[in-house]
Amino acid sequence: MNKRAIIKKIIAKLTGELEVYFRAAQYARDEATHEQNKAENKYDTRGLEASYLARGQSKQAAELEAAIVEFQKLGGKTLPPGTPIGVGALVEIELDGEQMFYFLGSRAGGTEIIHDRQEVLVITPQSPLGEQLAGKKAGDQAQLHFGGSKQTARIVSVE
Repeated sequence: MNKRAIIKKIIAKLTGELEVYFRAAQYARDEATHEQNKAENKYDTRGLEASYLARGQSKQAAELEAAIVEFQKLGGKTLPPGTPIGVGALVEIELDGEQMFYFLGSRAGGTEIIHDRQEVLVITPQSPLGEQLAGKKAGDQAQLHFGGSKQTARIVSVE
């Protein structure tokens, strides 16, 4: 798989999500400060609730911006053979005859992209799967916990 293309797709997906959060945060800010949402009594919290929403969306936007910067720093160089799995690794595992691809990123865990008709899932070192894969190398057999059961997976490649 082309690691650079995968990173570009991850960045593009995160950038799209960022635009949505910016629009939503701006809408919530406008809602919070609109004249019609001025509190009419001490129990009227529409404006306050909208400001909480705007703050939460702004925090999420900041997290996405930081994730984009981290992925831009990775560059997409293929790792030399024998390199252990760490941040920036594109990992292919085989489990019960099925090939799965994971990209270990420092942020944005759970982001999914499709590349060459294959799903690639971003995981982080803090995720359960990221913790289990960290330090393993291509060719290793790993006992991984999936869905509450322990299964043996083969690490096909680490790029």
